[in-house]
Amino acid sequence: MDRILTTHVGSLIRPPDLVTFLRAKDRGEPYDEEAFAACLKRSVADVARRQAEIGIDLVSDGEFGKSLSWSRYVRERLGGFTEKESTGPQAAEGEAVFPGTDKSLFGEFYAEYDKTQGLTGSLSNWVCTGPVRYVGHAALQRDIDDLKAAIAGLDVVDGFLPVVAPASVVPVRRDEFYDSEEDFVFAVADALNTEYASIVDAGLVVQIDDAYLPTMYDTMGSPEDLSEYRAWAELRIEALNRALQGIPSERSRYHVCWGSWNAPHVGDVALRDIIDLILRVNVGGYSIEQANPRHEHEWRVWEEVRLPEGRMLLPGVVSHVTNVVEHPELVAQRLERLARLVGPENVIASTDCGFAQGPFVRRVHPTIMWAKLEALVEGARLASRRLAAA
Repeated sequence: MDRILTTHVGSLIRPPDLVTFLRAKDRGEPYDEEAFAACLKRSVADVARRQAEIGIDLVSDGEFGKSLSWSRYVRERLGGFTEKESTGPQAAEGEAVFPGTDKSLFGEFYAEYDKTQGLTGSLSNWVCTGPVRYVGHAALQRDIDDLKAAIAGLDVVDGFLPVVAPASVVPVRRDEFYDSEEDFVFAVADALNTEYASIVDAGLVVQIDDAYLPTMYDTMGSPEDLSEYRAWAELRIEALNRALQGIPSERSRYHVCWGSWNAPHVGDVALRDIIDLILRVNVGGYSIEQANPRHEHEWRVWEEVRLPEGRMLLPGVVSHVTNVVEHPELVAQRLERLARLVGPENVIASTDCGFAQGPFVRRVHPTIMWAKLEALVEGARLASRRLAAA
């Protein structure tokens, strides 16, 4: 390509009529399944068209088909788990974020914040009680079909579907079936391979979302000694590569972030301490936060770290955590400095994270989300022109 392409992390704010169906489904209330399917198909078509109209090249379905969050949706697609009483590190009822350094330092803030986020509990009360297997074929096929129908005839480069990484399925292991943590994590990976392969076999790009890989560092208390955290993470990177077996690298990308909640994040692990783990993942592109004020300075990691041959960097150049709309000039500057380090041909402009945590929690107003994506597109055009003229 003769320009920097544009994309985003995947989750977009759901329209109100779709949220009505998703809320009923989440609460176990009756709803018209045919009307829901029609609303979902129409909503995906609308959001794909809107992305194309403003100039996004690689578009998603907005994750509209997921009735739960970016990771918890998999509860409906994996067999072998049972809901049980929570023990160990977890978000308590009514809390949106796992405990850790951030919550201990800013307890008063989180006491207010958790009430506004619409999330309760965590994946840690999801206990493995039998062999893990993939059972979500129907819902997955619906999402594939809806996105493919939506992008047919649109002026876009490709379509992608975001799915969860093994590390983010059950971050804190609760397993009453497998003999070892390794056996458990690899079983999850083998099940997820079905989801990944189905997306790619359908002609779409698969994006693997893994917010828990970085955020478990803070859950462990932001340890100065990284050995325990890295041992936890390395096993899950190995599992992810197992889940990616048979997936062409050019049809896959890996998204890591420090969590989508707009909070202090002072307990976050540094990018330089995990970049080697990220780059071990056998995908074609790495989607990494590079715009939020806690991590923007880490673009300088690329002065020391070489992007592997044939891989792409998808830096976040607009943030999901603020209603301030980035100026296209700032977007261009962020892209240019990274392009000069890793090569403009290896950069795709993206967002830091999704604009919606799930169906019921949004980080910005919908009009601001679209304004940010428009700034992303304009900034990528500015950067492309300048880099071409240099």
